[in-house]
Amino acid sequence: MLLDGLGVAVAESGRFTAYGLSRLRQTELFARLPAERRFDIEVVSQVLPFRVNDFVLRELIDWDAPLEDPVFRLTFPHRDMLAPRAFEAMAALLRAGAPRAETERLARSLRAGLNPHPAGQQTLNVPELDGNPLPGVQHKYANTVLFFPSAGQTCHSYCTFCFRWPQFVGAEDRFSAKDSAGLAAYLRVHPEVSDLLVTGGDPMVMRTHRLAGYLEPLLADPGLAHVRTVRIGTKSLTFWPHRYVLDEDADDLLALFRRIVDSGRHVALMAHVNHWREMESPLFAEAVARIRATGAVIRTQAPLLAHINDDAEVWATLWERQVNLGMVPYYMFVERDTGADQYFQVPLERAARIYADAVRRVGGLARTARGPSMSCGPGKVEVQGVAEVRGERVFVLRFLQGRRADWANRPFFAAYDPSATWFDQLRPAFGEPRFFFSDEYDAITGRTPLPPEAGV
Repeated sequence: MLLDGLGVAVAESGRFTAYGLSRLRQTELFARLPAERRFDIEVVSQVLPFRVNDFVLRELIDWDAPLEDPVFRLTFPHRDMLAPRAFEAMAALLRAGAPRAETERLARSLRAGLNPHPAGQQTLNVPELDGNPLPGVQHKYANTVLFFPSAGQTCHSYCTFCFRWPQFVGAEDRFSAKDSAGLAAYLRVHPEVSDLLVTGGDPMVMRTHRLAGYLEPLLADPGLAHVRTVRIGTKSLTFWPHRYVLDEDADDLLALFRRIVDSGRHVALMAHVNHWREMESPLFAEAVARIRATGAVIRTQAPLLAHINDDAEVWATLWERQVNLGMVPYYMFVERDTGADQYFQVPLERAARIYADAVRRVGGLARTARGPSMSCGPGKVEVQGVAEVRGERVFVLRFLQGRRADWANRPFFAAYDPSATWFDQLRPAFGEPRFFFSDEYDAITGRTPLPPEAGV
């Protein structure tokens, strides 16, 4: 265990200290990195968000070999996260000592080219209330609504792969709701919604009274009895387990979970855990035990990431340790087509192979994770593997969720492409001009149907 500058063990002190780039420069740990690597971090963090906290910095990263450490790669930028021309353009400005306004102008231009809002998040997912878009809410699948409370639109540390990165760079079009009044009004007229997913950012950066201020009005509303599940998406379990153990309002947070459970609702903490190394702190196990004691369930999910966890043994170890602690493996995702995706992408064929190999190594209770799953425009599409059908090599796919409920669980086939890393690169198998859902999806998006040779 590393000590902070006062000689106090970070894990025991419970003090939260966040590091942006300017503060990081002052640490002796940053000074250990090669000068070239430090400059790379300076360049990339002008474009993509960077933030790390003292616990991650000093407790989770192996500073004897940081450049190969999975948690370091999970939190620290790498030059290859930008295209070479983009990197060199920003590097030139920094070397020349360009004014901040000039570097920010270039950064905005580069961000715009990184597909900041994939899968129709702004154009298809934002619902309307009384004819007006509803801020801070997304509704993609019939039974689930996402809610983005404004007080939770940051994280204890930022993951380098995060598909929500536009939430952290001051974008004017980020998802954010000041209160839950609009959400409640929307849910009252949508009785098909059973699940509320509170997301961000990370809702667990909020003090308990702020989180309760968003949730308790919903729980007290008799018109929302149809909302039976409250999910909370968070990375805090590994990046700041103190939230459930040592924070001054940790007990209040656990009491809030109990109140929701006692109301007859299911509470699911959707924990983002990318590598088993994140789970090694004793605080992690204590946090898990305290959460489970409230009646809440912890379900775990993560994308498959090159340079971090693209190894079946890593996933098998991750799932087995989670099950041993009473957690439920839920999803293996495919890295979304946004931000630094080209750095983290794994070909779909290899992703399916890693998933299958990992599943074979674990017992039945650890086989609950679904995947590899692509959260793309039409829905969540699972890659079930590669097979030969009618003499043609194909990807076997199915919808786990769809923009139309009747798409769910339907298998379909795509032509085999060993280089494909995302759904939009796939084409129908067997010479078919379109996938079974293409016409309906075009109607949803308002697009003119594509010509047959263009696929979906």
